[in-house]
Order: sequence, then structure tokens, then C-alpha cells
Amino acid sequence: MLSPIITPFGSWKSPITSDLIVAKSIKLGGVIFDNDDIYWLEGRPQEKGRNVLVKYSSDGEITEVTPQPFNIRSCVHEYGGGSFLVSNGVVYFVNYQDQRLYQQLPHQDPKPLTPENQCRYADFVLDSSNNRLISVCEDHSHTDRECQNKIISIEFKTGQIITLIEGDDFYSSPRLSPDGKQLAWISWNHPNMPWDGTKLWLGNIESDGSLKDIKWIAGDINEAVNEPKWSPDGQLYYVSDQSGWSNLYCYKANVNNVPIFPFTAEFSYPHWVFGLSTYTFTSKEEIICAFTQEGRWYLGSLKILHKQLSILEVPYSNIASLDSQDKKVVFLASSTIEPTAVIHLDLDLSQSKVLKSSCKINLDTGYFSQPELIEFPTENSLTAYGWYYPPQNKDYTFPDGDLPPLLVKSHGGPTAAATPSFSLKIQYWTSRGFGYLDVNYGGSTGFGKAYRQRLDKNWGIVDVNDCINGANYLVKEGKVDGDRLAISGGSAGGYTTLAALTFHDTFKAGASYYGVSDLESLAKDTHKFESRYLDRLIGKYPEEKEIYEQRSPIHFTEQLSCPVIFLQGLEDKVVPPNQAEMMVNSLKKKGIPVAYITFEEEQHGFRQAENIKYALDSEFYFYSRIFNFTPADNLEPINILNYDS
Repeated sequence: MLSPIITPFGSWKSPITSDLIVAKSIKLGGVIFDNDDIYWLEGRPQEKGRNVLVKYSSDGEITEVTPQPFNIRSCVHEYGGGSFLVSNGVVYFVNYQDQRLYQQLPHQDPKPLTPENQCRYADFVLDSSNNRLISVCEDHSHTDRECQNKIISIEFKTGQIITLIEGDDFYSSPRLSPDGKQLAWISWNHPNMPWDGTKLWLGNIESDGSLKDIKWIAGDINEAVNEPKWSPDGQLYYVSDQSGWSNLYCYKANVNNVPIFPFTAEFSYPHWVFGLSTYTFTSKEEIICAFTQEGRWYLGSLKILHKQLSILEVPYSNIASLDSQDKKVVFLASSTIEPTAVIHLDLDLSQSKVLKSSCKINLDTGYFSQPELIEFPTENSLTAYGWYYPPQNKDYTFPDGDLPPLLVKSHGGPTAAATPSFSLKIQYWTSRGFGYLDVNYGGSTGFGKAYRQRLDKNWGIVDVNDCINGANYLVKEGKVDGDRLAISGGSAGGYTTLAALTFHDTFKAGASYYGVSDLESLAKDTHKFESRYLDRLIGKYPEEKEIYEQRSPIHFTEQLSCPVIFLQGLEDKVVPPNQAEMMVNSLKKKGIPVAYITFEEEQHGFRQAENIKYALDSEFYFYSRIFNFTPADNLEPINILNYDS
């Protein structure tokens, strides 16, 4: 056995290349049962991010269902989700290019159900009794005002589209009772986001398909309700955060509803997209559910009558997209050493198997860093959390006295969460000799409502302080080099990155992926779904315009004195390119090293293989120049302005 080679951090040769990441990886989503068949979406970077529906038959065969050039993806709320449905082999889906709803019968080509217009669709349910689909609709035809959201029906025979519910700013989750006689749904209004406060409604379906006796049954402006689902015996369940934790409830008329099993855990994700599923019924007495504590997810069996929750022993730390058929459960899951996969669990046999993995790799685990949960002190005598991945590569070690550079990841949302799940992108960094800190700053999901609300009125302060304090904690512990600290983030995480680099001097370099530099521009230019999001995170606009200016890095570039790389999709409507361009131009004038990488045909998040690869390698190359180490990879140089090599 060869001894590890002594080489400086950052210069380690790794088999986890950007080519491996994009060539072998797909994005999995939306796994569901249809009788004995199982369906899921595959997002394929190799096909320019096309989302394809595939079927796993009971005989174990996997077939591609939707043909070229169809791309299943909804643009409702810009982020989409809830873009397909399968019932008895008939597929209904939203096509990305035209946002029309299509029906695809077995062994036939898809046929459009909706006309060519300015409407988008998501989160639909089949109402077979009335021969129609019920769907969320987002109408963009009124150019003189913001788009209109509503719940509509689409009649199969006539093609007629009828509005069932309208008047609120947003709608989601239309769910039909097993007997087809009742419809539940969720709505909310500005300035709330769906994790701030929503209302759950219930209405009776009349013989003509209309809704009658509509009543508001749960939720409020300060109580977030999501994931309404009907049990096999016709009871309506949902998730609510009224206790301070997102727990499961069952609706009982004229009763003060309480959690089925009160627990200091979260049974839900923030609903940025439609169609999320964290629980499913195997019978009227049992719920199989996913829940999270301190950033780690678990799979549980909840016995409804006895109000008992038992943890199912599965080797996964991130779990999502649950569905069931009798005592068989499918879901998406990953662990610290296994990539995201479609998992089939037979509860009767206590056996699970992988139906499809998001990437096929055959590497020694000696190249993989194992995360450790860290708790560290932060502002106001509070505690914050993160997952630290130390450098790891079985072929290399470091010179005596050397400490690794650290890359701090500020996640997006900012309601998202860092989980200890397998990521080739993280291992890309650690296998080259970087430490990697994935921070669950105040505002992250999974630590209770109070933890998430730490960010209210404090975006750009709490998140930044927690990222800084996490890095300083690792420096104090002697685990990383305090002179080689970098921070990177996308979207909201990109704002945290830019704020940390501008208003503090802890980090020596950073990378902003489609990040926000001008909060005022974001408030004025963004789409409807997020147009009032900053009311809670920053303050009302324009009434509190001064706060927006005070926290916008673009106005304080004179305080920014370290290099930054910007990576931006040119078709991004959530954070338009001008946000990055204003920042880049300011840094150019100041003489600070800066790189600006743009990608055509990319929006908010990169989906094409060649762009994902180039962005990752460019960020690594940028740090190699700034931190003065020589990569082992033969990387394509990028243009770094104001940099004298």
C-alpha cells in the first residue's frame, strides 16, 4: 500500500472531476405510484436540463415516457414543481417551452389540453367524476398588472376552462377527497410567503362541478399550513406550524385541532415549489412520514390511533417525495456516502432497494469526506449550526503545520437548509484539499419556527454573522487557515455572500451565483411570488427604502476589498443580470480582482451540463489564483480583471 503523497492543500489530484459530476449525474424528482408502476422525473444536464418522465414497471423495466422535445417543467411562481400526474397509465404534464398542459395516453404522442396563451399550470388533480383536471393556474395575459393566480378546471370533452376559485394572491394544493365530493386547497396573500401564513379551505363539489359551502378550516396570516392530504377513509390531514414546529394534524369539524404527535421536529419543507410530499398513508391507521431535526432527516411510522411515532431504520439522512401503494413506499433519499436515489421500501418484508440513482460512480470511499455537525456561538448569545466536511483524499496528505483553505457555503432561500447528504460538488472541493462548511444560519428550516424567524427584518445581518462565526469557530479550533477563507452562495445565498464580503473582512474571496447585490432593484424588478418577500426579511418598500440601501452591497463597494467571481444566467428573471453587472463594474473601477462569467439560455440556477462544469471549474481556478496554489487539474483559465499574475 502506497503512502499518501505530501502536497499542499488545494493541489491534490482528485478523481471527482467536473466531467464526472455532469456526465454521471441527473436530478431526480416527483416519485409517485400509479397502481403497481412507479414514475419519477429525471432532469438531465446532458440534454440541456430537459426533464423526462420515466416509468419503472412491476417487472423491473425502466422506460422513458415523454418523447423529445417535451420538457416537463412548470413556471408557476417561476420555480414550478407539481408538473405531472399519472392515473391508470394516462399522463398529464406541463411542457416547459409553451407552458401548456398535455395529455398522453399509453403508446401515443402527447396532445395539448390547454390553448396557446399566457397561462401557466401546476399542481393538478384528476376529477374523474366530472371528467376534468383541477389545476392551479397563473394568468399572465394582463400586462397592466401583476399576474392572476386561481384554481381552474379543464373539461376533457369540451376543452372549456372554468375558474373555480379566485380572489387571493396565491393558491396551491387542490386535493380531492376519495369520494370526489369535496375539494381542499390552500391560499395566501401578500406579503406572506407560504411558510409565513396560509389558509386551508374546504368546499363541496356540486353536481355541475362548481364549489359550494366553502369554509376556511385551518391556518391564518401567522400560521403556515401546507400539504393537505386525504386518508383512505376520507379524513383530511395537513401540516401546521401553529405549535412552533411543523407537525401533522387531522381536521375535525368544530374541534380545536391539535397535533397528532406533538414533536420538536419539522414534518415539512418550505414550499418554494409545488408537489412536495413528506408523508403518505399506508392505511387509515398508519402514516409513513419524513421529519427533520438539526438538519438531518428521518423516516418514521406514525400510528394514528395510538399516537406513536417509531423511526424506521433506513441508512439515509435526507428524505423527500414520499408516496405509497398499500404497504409499499417510494421516496427520494441520500446518505453521506450514497447519492440521491429512488428508493422502494417494502414494509411487510422490511426490505428496501434502489430503483434509480442520480449518479453512477465507482470510487473508493477514501476520497469522500464525512460531515460532522458543529454547533457554534453566534450573536446575541445564541447558537447556530453547520455541517463541516474536512479535506479528505486517500492519496494525499499535507505538509506539517499546514492548514486547509475553507469554503463556506451560504445556502439559498434563505429558508433552505444544509443537510448531511451526499454531494459530488462538495466532495469536489474536499478531495482537492479544501475544508467545506455548509451553514444552517438563523432563518434555515428544520430548527423550528423561532429559528427561522431569526431572519425577520434581519436578512443580511443574522445570516452573515452566522456564516462568519462558523468560519471563525473552525479557525479557533485549529481546523482551517484563517487567511484563506472563502464564501460562496447562489440566489439568496449569493446575497449573504456579497454582504459578508462587503460589510466584513473575515473572508478573503468569494463567489456569487446569481446573487442579489441591490435589494431595492430586487424589490422593484422581481416576479409576483417574491415581490413582497422582502417585507418580512428587510422591511416594507418603499416606506423603509433607507434600510434597503443600507444593506445593499452595491452601495458600499468602497468597503469591499477582496476578490469576487460572479456567475450569472442571462435569462434569469428572479435576479436579473444587471444585479451582477452593477457590482462587477464597481469592482473593476476600484481595481479589485473580479471575474464575471455569463451563461446564455440559463435562468435562476444552471441546468446545462457544460455550464455546470464550467462554473465549478471556474470558481476553483479563481481561488487557486487568489490563494496562490497550483491545481492538479488542467483547468481552462478564466479572465480575472485587475489581477496581475
